[in-house]
Amino acid sequence: MIPSNEEKTIRLNKYLALHLGFSRREADEYIERGYVKVNGIVIDLGARIAEGDEVIVNGKPVTGSTAFEYLALNKPAGYVCSRRSQGDLPTIYELLPAKYHHLKTVGRLDFNSSGLIILTNDGDFTYRLTHPKFAKTKIYKVRLDHELEPLHQQMISDYGVQLDDGPSKMSLERLSEEDRLDWQVTMSEGRNRQIRRTFQSLGYEVKKLHRTNFGNYSIGDIKPGKYEIVDMR
Repeated sequence: MIPSNEEKTIRLNKYLALHLGFSRREADEYIERGYVKVNGIVIDLGARIAEGDEVIVNGKPVTGSTAFEYLALNKPAGYVCSRRSQGDLPTIYELLPAKYHHLKTVGRLDFNSSGLIILTNDGDFTYRLTHPKFAKTKIYKVRLDHELEPLHQQMISDYGVQLDDGPSKMSLERLSEEDRLDWQVTMSEGRNRQIRRTFQSLGYEVKKLHRTNFGNYSIGDIKPGKYEIVDMR
């Protein structure tokens, strides 16, 4: 069967997502704002393009591989989740070969935290894992500077703690029968430094914070500072 003209083309928002790491929703926003040209013409939503068409976004031609890539990194404490160094602080991209430096992080971990970081060029995948409406579960191992009082455990788990940006509620599970310093924290939110701020509001300092799970994905046996190419589809 001879393929139809439509079968030879691809939706423009999908093409931008493949090449630029956008979600399709973000790609549509770029198109709506007139930032995207095809063969020199500002294009409308819903457009399709064919092989050989020239696509330009914000004045720059779109080129590159259309293959999605997914990488799981065990981030050590002491690295920032950005491409650019912040002062003397190293970035996680220093742990990766240059061929993966185009990948973007799915969410972040702060400088002092460690554990699972996912990187990808799949914008739709990033959107599904990070948008609040999808409520992806994240699991962390946390060590406190002093033992958590049972009343404070109940406050966090049952009622939530009020922070400047709203209530914070998490599930807590003891990791040791010997003391109340080490906890497994399970949550579906992802506000900036939320775990640290929650405990700090009750007078505790988080000494160690390590993410083991993000949605359906686990850090497994990846060593600190190492990564694996994985199939996240």
